Amino acid sequence: MPVDPLAGTDVFDRILSAAGPLVALKADEPGMLMEQFRLVARRTGQAVYLWRGGEGLTSLRDAQMRVPGCARLGDALRYILQSLHFGVYLLDMPPGVPSATDGALLRQLARAQTGHVRRVVLMGASASLLATFDDDIARVDADRAARSVAPRLRDGRWVV
Repeated sequence: MPVDPLAGTDVFDRILSAAGPLVALKADEPGMLMEQFRLVARRTGQAVYLWRGGEGLTSLRDAQMRVPGCARLGDALRYILQSLHFGVYLLDMPPGVPSATDGALLRQLARAQTGHVRRVVLMGASASLLATFDDDIARVDADRAARSVAPRLRDGRWVV
């Protein structure tokens, strides 16, 4: 099934416009969404990274580019904290509760004020983890846009 290059743009824009640096992303099809984000990153040239356990932190724009020393979640979170540049970091959260160190780093990222846009996106995070952040985390539902498509004018007719 071909991936629509504009399909992930709406979700990506909602992530960028989130009130804070920490975002919880809910998606029914995360694999398809990652492919859409990969196309957005390649088309726009923006720095978008994906962290997965066992793979580490990789660039979505250039799949061969891996960030060295970021195989563990804690190492990736430290790298993100030290980054001085724009970036969207998608974290495929492991099941269960993160370690105390990882939780502390996530809280630090949630409260970090930078002069540049930095979004840390938690995918597949447990409800108990999200509850610990309360108001420090923005929530984005990737499937909401697909369910409530705004009508468009096409050939003089409104279509949904």
